[in-house]
Parts: sequence; structure tokens; C-alpha cells
Amino acid sequence: MKKILLTLIFLFPLISNSENKVSDVFKPSYKNQLFMDVEVALAEAQSDLGIIPSWAAKEISSKANIKYLSQKDIDAEHKLVRHTLVARLNVWKRSIDKDASEYLHYGATTVDIWDTVLVLQIKDSIDLLIDDLLEIEAYLLTLTKDNLYTYMPGRTLGQHALPITFGKKTSTWLAENRRNIERLEHVQSKINKSGILKGAVGSYLGLGQQAIETEKLMMIKLGLDEPSKDDWHGIRDVFAEYALTLAIISKSFGRIGNELTLLQMTELGETEEYLGSRSVGSSTMPQKKNPRGPGDLLEYSRIIPRLSEIVLDDMINSFERDGEKSDDELKEISIVTEKMLDRSKPLLKELKVNKKKMRENLDLTNGLILSQRLTFYLADKIGKDTANNLMHDVAKLAYENKLSLKEAALQNKTVKQNISIDTLEEILNPETYIGLAVEQTNLIVREIETKRAN
Repeated sequence: MKKILLTLIFLFPLISNSENKVSDVFKPSYKNQLFMDVEVALAEAQSDLGIIPSWAAKEISSKANIKYLSQKDIDAEHKLVRHTLVARLNVWKRSIDKDASEYLHYGATTVDIWDTVLVLQIKDSIDLLIDDLLEIEAYLLTLTKDNLYTYMPGRTLGQHALPITFGKKTSTWLAENRRNIERLEHVQSKINKSGILKGAVGSYLGLGQQAIETEKLMMIKLGLDEPSKDDWHGIRDVFAEYALTLAIISKSFGRIGNELTLLQMTELGETEEYLGSRSVGSSTMPQKKNPRGPGDLLEYSRIIPRLSEIVLDDMINSFERDGEKSDDELKEISIVTEKMLDRSKPLLKELKVNKKKMRENLDLTNGLILSQRLTFYLADKIGKDTANNLMHDVAKLAYENKLSLKEAALQNKTVKQNISIDTLEEILNPETYIGLAVEQTNLIVREIETKRAN
């Protein structure tokens, strides 16, 4: 499914479908092709509206091929003119009919061209990142469905709280991942309206009376939506929203990385990252099975938000059209986010779940994890507050004397009077006290599978 939507006709020799990555979107060759595509869309829009001759637009379009714009020639020209866009125009014009070249970049200003190129790069990046998240979603669906009945301790503040299933835990990762997909789709809808052709101070001066119509038609030709009417160049809030969305996504995966690091602790041993049969955990401690992917996710969750802060700061600019200082950070944050998602794929796809260890850990408190259940049962017999106070005493007795909850409960006269041994045995089975964890998880799975099908 992965494909960059624009200019594939020109880029097939450069980027094969199987190799499309966010890093490809920011390669000089791809950026140069997008630059030509934007200029062609401008010329064609102006031609359709009778602003420039149709023959000139056709000539410009026929030479909009990367073979006419080598980076080597651009670099040489840039040394002379010291202007990134003029250098490209000068090199490109060498291949365009002289009369037609008079209409290239007609009435436009540099920042509008580069802004629109950046919009197209981010649009393509979002498409690829959503594809990555959809692939991860498939792995999380499998992980969740495979562990619907994998019983484990639910923990709060590092302590055993109540029984849950591992599927219930991973269903939260699954739902959060889907929200991240929807966040990117929402930002995409704004990016698609961010193509721009508004002139040097954003008032369309130099573009003629049909400038607004030219801008609209130009963006449609580029596969974008009708552009926003305001001049956003010096504001850049949509780019900031994109960067902040990537920061949120990074924290989602940082949370997963942190959780898997903890679950792989020697004392827990409930999950294990698969690193291959010949992997070495430590050069000097052969027994160690160090998690690597989880640590990488944590590191990405620190880097990406820092980059997003720089993009956010670029919203504060002077007067009408200062700005665009964070373009490098937008490139970097997009590429690093893809690296994070690529790192998470094998981790989640091949995660080893130690179901036996999870079930064993559920018994670490000798039944005390079910004290709430016994409290609720006794509340119907002796009253809620009385039962609650009584069970605190029972739990304290169990802790201080290293007794199981069953042993401590049976030493309490009130408990013995209000519950049979068989009922107590029933109550102290953690596999029958997981609430609606399975039903809840199934609802999440069905909801996401429905969205994937649509």
C-alpha cells in the first residue's frame, strides 16, 4: 500500500514502491522533483485562466523531469547566485525553450513555492506514517486476541491491585494506536489545505486579479484541497500541530517501551523481546537478556518531543512573512518518527509472552490480590464498612505472619461464620475475577477491525 502519491511517473527510477520511506520524501532528488511539479501546477493553472500562453505551460510541463535538474548543476549554480530557488530555476531553464522560460515562476515568490513543497513532503510523510501505524495495528490485534485469557496481575503504583488479562493490557495500546492514526488523519486534513500562493506579503500582489482562483486551481492540480484563505506563512501553526502530534505518538510508544522494560525485569519475567537465538545480552554477564527495542522506544520518546518544541517555537515570527526556520526540524522529526515505528514493528510482532509466568505472578500475594472480592462478598452479610474494616485486619494478619488470604480469613471468627470453605475456595480463584476484561477487549478489537475494513 505504501506509495508516495505525487510524481511517481518521474520517480520510478529513483524510488521503488518497496523502498518508499519518509527519508526518501526528503531526499534532494525528490524535493527537486516536487519543486518542478509545483512550478508546473502554477503554469498550468495560469494557462487555464489565460494568464500565460498554453504553449508555454506545455513546454514547461514537458521538461518537468528530474533529468533536467541535477543536484550537481544546482550546487554549482548556487555558488554563483546564492539563492536556493533561483539556482534551480536557472539550471532548469537551460532545458526549456527560451520563450517559454519567460513564463516560468510567473508572478510567484520563493517562499510560496518552498512552503508548498514542504506541504507536499509532509503530506507524503503522513501517508507513510499512517501505513506504518496500520501495520503496527495488525500486530497489536494479533497480540491482543492471542492473550484474551492470559491471566496476570493488574498493577497500580507498582503494586498488585486486581487480576486482569494481558489482552486487556495490550488493548489499551491498540486503542491508543488507533487514536494516533486518527490524529494524523486530522492533521492531514489541515495540511491538505496548506498549499500557498499569496505573494511576498501574503496579499496576492504580483499575481494579478485572478490570483485567488490561480492558487485554488494550482493546489487542485497538485492533489491538495482548496487552500486556506488566510496567509499562514509567518504563523506555521499547522506544522506545529503536525510536530506535536508526532510528539504524542512518540509518548505512546515510549509508554509501551517502558512497560515492556518493566515486564521483562528478572523479578517479573512476563514478556521477552525476541532478539534471535544467537543474541548476547551482556559481554560479561551471560545470564542477562537485556531489552533493546523497549529502550530505543524510550529514547525516541525523548528526542521527538524536543524537536517538536523547536517547530512550535517557529510559530512566533515578526510581521507578515518571517518564518520557515524549522524546516530542518520538520524533516528530522518526520524521519525519526518513522525510525521509531520501524523499531517497534519487530518488537510487537515477535514479542514473547510468558503466560505461565504471568499466571504464577498472579499468586505472589498468596491470594491477597482477591481481598476486594472477599470484602464485597462479606459486605452483603455484615455491611460494607464493617466488612472493609474486617478485611484490613485480615490482610494485616496475612502480611505480618506470612499467611495466605485463605489461612488468615479462616482465623477470623466473623469470616468463618459467614462463608463456607467451598465458597471461599471459589472466591479465591483469580481467573474468575477479571471483571469485564474479556468483553471490554473484544469490543475494542471489533471496533478497530470495523474501522480497518472501511
